Amino acid sequence: MPRASARHILVESEEQCSDLKAKIAAGESFEAMAKAHSKCPSGQSGGALGEFGRGQMVPEFDEVVFSAPVNEVQGPVKTQFGYHLLEVTDRNV
Repeated sequence: MPRASARHILVESEEQCSDLKAKIAAGESFEAMAKAHSKCPSGQSGGALGEFGRGQMVPEFDEVVFSAPVNEVQGPVKTQFGYHLLEVTDRNV
């Protein structure tokens, strides 16, 4: 069964998500941005979600986590919870 580890930042607007992505691309730390801005409790641990299998997260998450390149920030990704930046940190298929 495919498994992956990822981290994310959850915010309320697509604009805020895009702004954070630009800051990370310019050299800001993903972990620091997650701690400062994420609405998810995982933000306090730098956005780390741990390891999970396909189907354990919402479909929009799964689609990105199990197809995007590892260690590359993806997003904004819209789910029923808000807008996410996602980074796959490990994946074994």
